Amino acid sequence: MKIGKLIPLIGCAAALGATAALGSTPKPPPGFIALFNGKDLSGWWGCGTENPRKWMALPPEQLRKKKEASLADIRKHWRVENGELVNDGHGLYLTTERNFRDFELLIDYKTVPKADSGIYLKGCPQVQIWDYTKEGGKWSIGADKGSGGLWNNSPGAPGKDPLVFADKPFGQWNKFRIVQIGSRTWVWLNGKLVVNGAIMENYFDPKRKQPIPPEGPIQLQTHGGEIRWRNIFLREIGPEEAIRWLRGKNDPAGFKPVFNGKNFDGWRGPVNGYTIREGAIMCKPDAGGTIYTAEEYGDFVVRFEFKLPPSGNNGLAIRYPGRGDTAYVGMCECQVLDNSWPGYADLDPRQYHGSAYGMAAAYRGYLRPVGQWNYQEVTVKGSTIKVELNGTVILDADLSKVTKFMHDTPHPGKDRKRGHFGFAGHHSPVMFRNISIKRLD
Repeated sequence: MKIGKLIPLIGCAAALGATAALGSTPKPPPGFIALFNGKDLSGWWGCGTENPRKWMALPPEQLRKKKEASLADIRKHWRVENGELVNDGHGLYLTTERNFRDFELLIDYKTVPKADSGIYLKGCPQVQIWDYTKEGGKWSIGADKGSGGLWNNSPGAPGKDPLVFADKPFGQWNKFRIVQIGSRTWVWLNGKLVVNGAIMENYFDPKRKQPIPPEGPIQLQTHGGEIRWRNIFLREIGPEEAIRWLRGKNDPAGFKPVFNGKNFDGWRGPVNGYTIREGAIMCKPDAGGTIYTAEEYGDFVVRFEFKLPPSGNNGLAIRYPGRGDTAYVGMCECQVLDNSWPGYADLDPRQYHGSAYGMAAAYRGYLRPVGQWNYQEVTVKGSTIKVELNGTVILDADLSKVTKFMHDTPHPGKDRKRGHFGFAGHHSPVMFRNISIKRLD
């Protein structure tokens, strides 16, 4: 089913929003909380365009003082009027005290000519708000396309420009519905889909390689003219719903299930070291070895869900020849690991979850807590491997360019062009389900 048919079914009632009477307490839709109480600025502080990783890393007392010091600027430039948040176009950005991971955000705004603004997600810019008119003077940088795009994405990147123009004339209220799962972002403006599951790039990394943080605040940007906000409601999204969003972002055409949830038909290797529990493949705690698909693959995308136990350790066999240690004889072993286990605190960075074992390190912090299901897609094309975990790209590496190896141990199989896909069990009951592969060659 295509995304346009699937996504509106999720939280569709909430998309209608709820409008508070002037001066009254906003009434969020079922399942949502109100981030703005309609009366004062409780629950907010002030922050500019600052790398959220830096201020979130501050010691608690230092962060408390930073937030407290921001309030004088906030009181100067922000006010509450008839149940609306009003900013004069200047000063720090209103920033939620709370940080959020996966969420659905509903928010109304109304602005004036010559102003532009935006909504920062997880502390990163931004869902753009434009003066879309020619008189606004910013058609040269995309204002003519309208609001709602991820304007700080790289030129030409998905999501940078809105799919359709959806702004209302000045003087009227506009309604956003924004969903973010990891870095994957959907935006509706006035009921029209303007961003369809695009990756929000990290503005604070000039190379756009490091992903946005796994969680962070909502920020309301100020920029040159009055803007009003109301009906700011947020609903946190749990793991199972997040998986449905991520599976729905791509048309499943071309993906072929490689595990039927019942037995090991179509699999080879030491299958006796594994069992099937609740429709998932699970390595037995006292066994291991690499099991693999009967079919071989060249370029492909594999998508699956997995659940880690405490200290869980497994790996994806990528282009495995059918014998030997896939970490060396296959193109690579893509690590599956409980990064939070204290016993793994001092590993080489190239050993943590999502890494091409011993060759290329993945970004950490994007696994769900032990015991929850994670969603992952791995794309293997030529000599490259890309790993997207829970909606965030944590590895994007070209193994042909790797020259430094962990323990100075070469990986003779890294240049393999074809092989099997499988799981490299290491005596740990890691579970895998809903496994499907799409050939790219």
